[in-house]
Formats: sequence, structure tokens, C-alpha cells
Amino acid sequence: MRLLLVAGFLLLISFCRAQSKFDVLHYKYSLELSDNNDTIFGQAAINLKLLAEADVIKFDLVTQTKRSKGMIIDKISGPGIRGFVKEPDSVRIMLAPNSLTKGDTATYIVTYHGIPADGLIISKNKYGKRTFFSDNWPNRAHNWIPCVDDPSDKASMEFIVTAPAHYQVVSNGIKMEETNLPGNKKLTHWKEDVPLPTKVMVIGMADFAVDTTGEINAVPVYSYVFPENKTDGFYDYALAKDILSFFINYIGPYPYKKLANVQSKTIFGGMENAGAIFYHENSVDGKRTEEGLFAHEIVHQWFGDMATEKNFAHIWLSEGFATYLTHLYYESKYGVEVFNQRMLEDKEAIIDFVRSARKPVVDSVSPYMQLLSANSYQRGSWVLHMLRSQLGDSVFHKGIREYYEEYKGKNANTEDFEAILEKVSGKKLDTFFRQWLYRPGIPQLSINWKYNIKEKNVTVTVTQLQKDSLFQFPLDIFIHEPRTVPRMVRKQVQEQVQTFVFPVKTRPTVRIDPFISLLYEGSVLETK
Repeated sequence: MRLLLVAGFLLLISFCRAQSKFDVLHYKYSLELSDNNDTIFGQAAINLKLLAEADVIKFDLVTQTKRSKGMIIDKISGPGIRGFVKEPDSVRIMLAPNSLTKGDTATYIVTYHGIPADGLIISKNKYGKRTFFSDNWPNRAHNWIPCVDDPSDKASMEFIVTAPAHYQVVSNGIKMEETNLPGNKKLTHWKEDVPLPTKVMVIGMADFAVDTTGEINAVPVYSYVFPENKTDGFYDYALAKDILSFFINYIGPYPYKKLANVQSKTIFGGMENAGAIFYHENSVDGKRTEEGLFAHEIVHQWFGDMATEKNFAHIWLSEGFATYLTHLYYESKYGVEVFNQRMLEDKEAIIDFVRSARKPVVDSVSPYMQLLSANSYQRGSWVLHMLRSQLGDSVFHKGIREYYEEYKGKNANTEDFEAILEKVSGKKLDTFFRQWLYRPGIPQLSINWKYNIKEKNVTVTVTQLQKDSLFQFPLDIFIHEPRTVPRMVRKQVQEQVQTFVFPVKTRPTVRIDPFISLLYEGSVLETK
């Protein structure tokens, strides 16, 4: 996801979820939408498996109380129900004793209607046309669909949407049916068999122009754009095909049966909905200026959608990965200088962030929207960059692929990723992960070097200035004497003050961290 700043946007209060006693296996949502008003009529069939004995089944759903918006529950049916209780953000279904036991599966059907307070955004696009776009991240899906609104509970799903016939509907998965109905209505049925977290389950409904961009490894790539800008839109969005090809080669097979890129009304710059990515409505300009945004959201199809963080404290496993792998795409296409410039820009963003907010990358932040910061994106990306530098390209690449292969379709946390890299590299990485991901700051360094003409050497002194505990890291030092082969030396820094001495014959050129592989704030000065 790439965050788009929206003035006045009110953040939802996040909630912590207790360990669930059931696992949702499949959602089937039947929805009726209208041009006459913003009320939606829905029926949710939720198939689940009991993981433990339970006398209550709880679904997340924003219900209407004294608010003008929210869902009104008309009926709930299913095995063992003896009643239900509405709460502001959930519904509790009371079960009769011994009606279900551990290991049982059951389907509960919730019939409801109302005007969504959030989650499903019903508005007009920049051309004044009415649109419907779900916007579920992080836990906003329960504003319009009953669900377990938590990334740890993945389920397959389907949407059956009945709406005015002039609309096209796009969603996750494959289109199973599109049928014209009496009364100038149309039924559209989409189904996704791969289990997804609710944050990336979506529908988008608008007057679209639709283009088939092509196929990559038998995966069709589509563009859904507003008809008024379809020429520019089809041109801009066609970038997705080559980007998809790059990441299939780098990470592994694409996990879904199609990729639709959709011009939308998301509050974000882009939202990585599985197989149906939503981009902000001004992403079309005919100049392909959003190439980086496209790459970022397409990476998420693997990291975030298919291999998902266990909880939002580990969001860097989504956003840091999408940020860094986008840089790798740019390095492959445009060269190392462009790559280095992007890393330097990210470094400055991190420095600005840590000056004002001392938070670790792995952090239980509330509200969740505050996680959309340089800590999760750029700093998470830099962690991967330093791993690549220290482990080497081939080991790092193998680690990325093996991590995805192990956790595709599952949930992971930072310790899981660390374990994969330790297995692949044969190195203990506990110190690296603890200091770069679980500590709030970054190294603050004063680095001085001096050419000593009498001693015929160069001294490089590294001083750690941060007030909290010391960092341990490798530091690359470049030394080049005229008419000699340059030397690149990697030294391990682990003390508050360390001095390294290098013999030379003549005055050299000295550069510190020449390959831009260390995240730090500070200065490098020559001492006369």
C-alpha cells in the first residue's frame, strides 16, 4: 500500500482481538446496490470450523445504534442459535449447549442492510460519476460485511453483486457469471479460491472501460479505468505487464488467476487488493509517472496478500518488502545509480522520522493508520538492503524466495523471516534483527579520517553518539592512492569509539560507506 494524504480523514480506533475459537473457511457475500440511495442489502454466508468448544460465535460488524450509518441485522440463521446480541462493532451469536463441538464445521447466514460508515466508499469520481469501492485496510471491512476483520484469519470468498446494468464490477478471483436481470439490473459473481485476509477482499463498481493488457505465464492482466481517460489509462496501466513479469522471475509464480489494475476512489495512493489492485483516481496522466506505485502494489500480491503478517505489529513484512523490491525493480531496469538515489531519499525520510518519533519497526501502534510511516516502509526496506549487503546477493535472493515459499497462503512474523534467513545463510542474525527492528533509533555517527604523512597511514575513527545502547555493524571503507588499485575494507564496529589504521604510501582518497549500505545519521569529516 502507498499512503495518500487525505485532509480531514478520521482514523478508526483499532481493536485487539483475542485468540479466536473458530477459523473462517469461506465467505459468500450477496449484495444489492442501487443508484437511488447508499443503502446496501446484504447476505453473508460464513462457513467456519470450530477450533475449541464455544458457546458464542462473534463476527465483526459495525452495527447501527444511534448513528445514522451502520448495518442493521435483519436475521441470523445457522445451527444451534439461541439468540444474538448486537454491539457497536460486532455481533455475538449465542449457541445452545453442546450444539457444536471442536472440529465441527457450520455455516451462519447473516442478513442485513444499512449505509456503510466506512469500508465501502460510495461517492463520485472526478468526472462526477457514481462509484462504489471497498477500502478495507487495515480493519475497516467490518463496516460493510460481517467477518473476522483480522489478518491472521484467512478465508476463500466470493461476491455476488446485483446492481444497475450500466456498471461493471471487479473483485478478487475469477468472474463466474455476469447475467442481465429484469428491471435493467445485472448480476455479477466473482469467486476467489485462495484464502485471503479481509484487508484485501474487495469489490469495485463503476462505469469502466476495460482492456486486456496481455498475459504473463498464462496470467491475464487487465486494466479497469474510467471511460473519460481510457486512452491515457490503458497506456499508463500497461506498465503492469512487464512489472509482473519481473517479480514472477524474482520471487516465484504469481499466486492468483488474474491481475486487474483498477482506477478507483481509494483513500490510499494504491491498495494491494489480491488480484484487483486499486489505484487513486489521478494515477492516470498519460505519462506513466506512477511506475513505482504499480511496482509497489504488485509486490504486495506476494508479500502482504499471499504471505501475510500475523498481526499489524509486523507490517514491515508487507510494506518494507514492497518498498525494497520496488527499488530492486528500478535497479534492474534503470541501473545502480537510480537505485542508490532512491535508497538515499529513503534514508533521509528515515532520519526525519526517527528525529520526531522514536519507535521500533516492530511496534504495536494504535491506531493502525499510524503504522503507515517511514518506519514501516523506508526503514523496513533499509533493513532488507543491509541484509542483502551483509549476506550477499545470491543468499539474500534465495532467502526471499524461500521465505515466500514457506509462508505463501499463511501468516508469518519477524522471527519466522529471521529463521529462514539463518537457515539459508548459516549465520546467526539475532543481533542484527534485535537492533534494527526492535530498537527505536538508528546509529548516530561521527566519522573522522586523517592522513598522517609521517607515519604513512590513514586513521579512521568512528564514534557512536546515540544515547541508548551501542549498535554493531560492518562499515565499508574505500581507500584509493594515486596510481594504485583501490582498496575496499570492511571493518566491524561495536564500540562507542573505534579507530582503524591503514598503511599508505601517499595521500589517498577516502570514502566511507561508498556503496550506501549502512543506515545511519551523521557526518564524515577529514581531520587536518
